[in-house]
Amino acid sequence: MVNLQDKTACPTLEEIGEYIRNPIFTQFCTEIKEKYQCKENIEFSACSLEPGWNIKFKKSGKGLCTLYPREGYFTVMVVVGTKEKERVEAILPDCDARLQEIYDQTREGNGQRWLMIDLEDKDTLYDHIFRLIEIRRGTSKRESKGESKGEDHA
Repeated sequence: MVNLQDKTACPTLEEIGEYIRNPIFTQFCTEIKEKYQCKENIEFSACSLEPGWNIKFKKSGKGLCTLYPREGYFTVMVVVGTKEKERVEAILPDCDARLQEIYDQTREGNGQRWLMIDLEDKDTLYDHIFRLIEIRRGTSKRESKGESKGEDHA
């Protein structure tokens, strides 16, 4: 069994999946990699709140989400920044009640909310996490287009 606190031995995605023992983890990773054409980056965090190995997914330099392994489930961290806030708050009333509660209880700091969402089933919460990631990813696309248009008009 992999030791997620041992910073000298980077686990593989498969080893982390064996630690979690929940097929939703593998399904989530596969879906995010296929949907956004990105790869996982397994990193060790010495952060006092979440020490150990985690999995980050980025696309075009922008973080989509970070996964924190647990026994039987995993936690998905999605950052809602100032650019995503309005769109997220617009869809929030239609989202899973657990996600609404997490959003409401997460303090905003420096214009961001770091949503920590425990996931153990493929249910509406699973789908709504992907809606958050889509908003996060979509913002990046609009920024790129806006910046190039702005440069053309200068």
